[in-house]
Amino acid sequence: MFEKYVLSPILDSLSHLPDANSFFINNEFYSYSVFAEFISKIRSEIQKSALSGRNLGLIANDDIETYASIIAIWLEGYAYVPIHPHHPVERGMEIIKQANIDLILDSSDIPVFNSSLIIKSKSLSFTVLNLVPNQLNDDEIAYILFTSGSTGKPKGVPITRGNLGAFMKAFWEVGFQLDENDRCLQCFDLTFDVSVQSFLVPLSKGACTYTIPHDQIKYSYASELLEDQKLTFSVMAPSMVRFFKPYFEEIDLPDLRYNILTAEASTLDLIEEWSRCIPNADIYDFYGPTEATIYCTYYKFNRNSSNKHLNGMLSIGKPLDGISAIISDENGNILKVNQKGELCISGNQITPGYWNNSEKNKTSFFLKDIDGVSSRFYKTGDLCYFDEEGDILYSGRLDFQVKIQGYRIELGEIEHHAREYIKGQNVVAVAYENISGNNEIALFIEGEPFDTSTLIVQFKSKLPYYMLPSKILFIDEFPLNTNSKTDRNLLKKSIS
Repeated sequence: MFEKYVLSPILDSLSHLPDANSFFINNEFYSYSVFAEFISKIRSEIQKSALSGRNLGLIANDDIETYASIIAIWLEGYAYVPIHPHHPVERGMEIIKQANIDLILDSSDIPVFNSSLIIKSKSLSFTVLNLVPNQLNDDEIAYILFTSGSTGKPKGVPITRGNLGAFMKAFWEVGFQLDENDRCLQCFDLTFDVSVQSFLVPLSKGACTYTIPHDQIKYSYASELLEDQKLTFSVMAPSMVRFFKPYFEEIDLPDLRYNILTAEASTLDLIEEWSRCIPNADIYDFYGPTEATIYCTYYKFNRNSSNKHLNGMLSIGKPLDGISAIISDENGNILKVNQKGELCISGNQITPGYWNNSEKNKTSFFLKDIDGVSSRFYKTGDLCYFDEEGDILYSGRLDFQVKIQGYRIELGEIEHHAREYIKGQNVVAVAYENISGNNEIALFIEGEPFDTSTLIVQFKSKLPYYMLPSKILFIDEFPLNTNSKTDRNLLKKSIS
């Protein structure tokens, strides 16, 4: 799977389209022939190293050396573990320790970590092409991403070569048609899984990947790329679209052919407005946890007819080919149509399990017999249900469910009624403890303050008393975490 759907298409682009542009990084184009040279010299240097493990650390800079390092690592049969250069050094050292890394590839002018086991990829010289892959096994790891862990230490999610190959196969079966003339946005940190799709898709078709330097304001730079470079394919979080919203009347991107929204729930009203800025683009809502290799379900936005939604959130659609999904109650029973429960997914894209974390694996994965076949499922933690046509409606995170005065409520319902009243303005509801230790609800509204008395009246006409926010707070711009999602924890900490 990996060789057929990942490596072979990239090698075809390198050999058959040498003069085409592979990357546009920091206002500089790099052809596929130049990219091949970078891959080769880095791979040759890796081959000189005596390694005891299979995981190589990669400082996730935004430069041609870093992207070339990923391909070089894969050709040699290793896995890469991205480490963000601007994250705390202590966090990076914890990742290095957990993943048993004994070699780090670093393109920084000054190495991020003091170690003799570093390949300074910027200082290497090209001698000869070195692009023939080693014997590959789909069961071996392609990359490990470390995400936030409840224990305070990052937890590793290994994705095998087979997982990634299965994803790429399923992705193309959705119907995307790209070629060497396409220009594709890559706006995600390499420590976040959507970045993998964002560079693999264009490389597989000989297209050009347009990246965002770390020292730039992401949303402003992305806006300029979309317009000035006439990008045709983009993947972004809804939070980026919300940043564009004040400028919607000025934005016209007729060259954009595909737009994928992902990483967080997409509100229907925002997409409807955004769709007028990208009149020729097919718009998709893709869903998937890191544990399921980037995406596992998708829904295509309908421009000329109604769209399925719940509490104003667009449906996450149906599973990708090769993915099975069930809705389960807290006892593991499969629920029927229109019954809410936890979305659980199975298939070739599911990680073999958290890295060296048997306890977490026991609580996150389970075996279930479906039609006489035993399948391994991952518990997503997302509250969903199937409708009569097999589309999945997303209701929110199970951990966003809270109990107020003994009643279990979903914060997404409160957010929906707030957005409905204030015409799509961005809102977030969070639960917090009052001085008595009881849960209450605070509603954050992004934008200029206004008199909320009529909003409160609206809430009282729609919601039971125990769901009414006790605080309504305004904020200029919602804080985002490194994955471009609204940082709810930071909002919660700001409540006084």
